[in-house]
Amino acid sequence: MLNIALFGPPGAGKGTQSEFLIRKYNLFYISTGDLLRQEMAGKTKLGLEAQSIIAAGGLVSDEIIVQIIEKTIIDNPGSNGFLFDGFPRTYIQAYILEGLMLKLNTALNCLISITVSEEESVRRLMNRGITSGRSDDNESVIRNRLQEYTQKTLPVLQFYRDKGIYVEVDGAAAIDEVRRQVTGIIKNELSKSLFNVVLFGYPGSGRGSQGKALASEFGLEYVATGAMLEQEIRQGTAIGTRITDLYENGQLVPDEIVVQLIEKRLADSRDVKGYIFKGFPRTLVQSYILDGLLKKHGSSISRIIEITVPTLELIGRLDERSKTAGCMPYDTSTSKIVKRLQEHETKTVPVIEKYKQLHEVLKIDGQGTFEEVLGRISAGLEDGFKSMR
Repeated sequence: MLNIALFGPPGAGKGTQSEFLIRKYNLFYISTGDLLRQEMAGKTKLGLEAQSIIAAGGLVSDEIIVQIIEKTIIDNPGSNGFLFDGFPRTYIQAYILEGLMLKLNTALNCLISITVSEEESVRRLMNRGITSGRSDDNESVIRNRLQEYTQKTLPVLQFYRDKGIYVEVDGAAAIDEVRRQVTGIIKNELSKSLFNVVLFGYPGSGRGSQGKALASEFGLEYVATGAMLEQEIRQGTAIGTRITDLYENGQLVPDEIVVQLIEKRLADSRDVKGYIFKGFPRTLVQSYILDGLLKKHGSSISRIIEITVPTLELIGRLDERSKTAGCMPYDTSTSKIVKRLQEHETKTVPVIEKYKQLHEVLKIDGQGTFEEVLGRISAGLEDGFKSMR
């Protein structure tokens, strides 16, 4: 996810650059003024509350603003990220946004400040006033607005300087040159990002074979908990013996074993573009663990894919697999197959529902030839992967 705060004094050209960024990177535009007007027009609970405050001559509180922003982010899981225009406006709001981003398992990548001298801002806005006829585009009002901007935003800009994510752009340059500078900053940010895919699907849906093929196609690291656990079994470790007992009883391996193996895999990986996770997370608890593990490595989930296959076909596939060298311990009898499918239903489906609230979960039809299914998934990942390159 790409989250950017765009700052600049009146007349700096934020509007022009915002339109470009939204189109190019599929970002959702967040302007608190626009959001407030939408909430009031929609007569939502927050909108009516804000309207009553404004009608009484008051200022809408940060508490209302942050709720509206949180709602907007949650309601737009299909966006590649968010562009904050003029928010946070105060030092306190900077802390509020920091906390909100943490709650939503994401972060602000950078604050881009388009810098323009006061005289250049005045000149631009005075020229705009000639054509727009706006009464507030006169020199006295303009200089007051610029002074207010400077006083309020200096502490905010320092907040992000201290965090090391503040970047300046010369707004006095031509529009195309400013765009080139901004694009360069974002490309640099995207180069730091990992493209992480979580692959969901019932046992027998083809996650394993598709996951390996996707990892090869997109140059990602394939992380399959099953393969890591099987390696422990092959090596005859104490953990491997314990895993075998659990498999034979149709049970899931406890989190403390799985998490240690995944954390080691992430720590040992170098110069990777991202990961494809298959078989993890399987439970709500594991979903929070994965979010935490990725956050620890400065990353987050980029795409979520769910491969869907009818239940009867799943049972048929697993029964056929039980007769091959690829047989899993839970494939050895119909009762174990049904138990494993039920376990996915009760434990993993709620995980998918949780992710639907914060991310777009792309459903892919898992029926057809291997190449047909791979083509569908690849098409679903391609746009997102392009934006990360």
